[in-house]
Amino acid sequence: MKLYYMPGACSLATHILLQETGQKYEIEKVGRDKKTESGASFMEINPKGYVPAVEMDDGDILTENLAIHSYVADSFPAAKLAPAHGTKLRVKLNELATFVSTEIHKGYSPLFSPTLPDEVKASYRDRLIGRYDLIENLLTDGRTYLTGDTFTTADAYLFTVSNWAPKLGVDLSRLTKLQAYLQRVAVRPAVKAAMVAEGLIAA
Repeated sequence: MKLYYMPGACSLATHILLQETGQKYEIEKVGRDKKTESGASFMEINPKGYVPAVEMDDGDILTENLAIHSYVADSFPAAKLAPAHGTKLRVKLNELATFVSTEIHKGYSPLFSPTLPDEVKASYRDRLIGRYDLIENLLTDGRTYLTGDTFTTADAYLFTVSNWAPKLGVDLSRLTKLQAYLQRVAVRPAVKAAMVAEGLIAA
């Protein structure tokens, strides 16, 4: 399995999940010019033009965060990154992961625009904080991770996109339970290893 990634992008979530499995995998960085480290055209690998993309063992290419996260979890069930299909726990994880994808991940997208006026960005930041309030409330029962005591695909995803907050002016400091949660995720060995590999933190 090979992951095509850009350092610190949403592909970091997949990188973390692959590291959590403890299994062998490959990574290849994609540049802003849409060229991979080996010089290949990323547009030929994934015509959508964005990461993550995963080359599966049969050579087929899989894209889109939620599909890839589920694929990794199902490929390595011993890592317990997601409950079994057909269970209520899996449905609830899917619900939470979809919320992270559509309401938080995509909520950051306008903030990356260099042309969007500051007052418009402020409204998007306020909207994001409202979404994070729901996560804060979820964590009030003392759970370790989003679904309980087990680290799942949703945790890797939320941690990854929340790392963008300081750079994009999203102040999460008043959300104390969220802050503690993000610190718990940050110290996981797999998380640290993935971030070191992408050059995001020192070894």
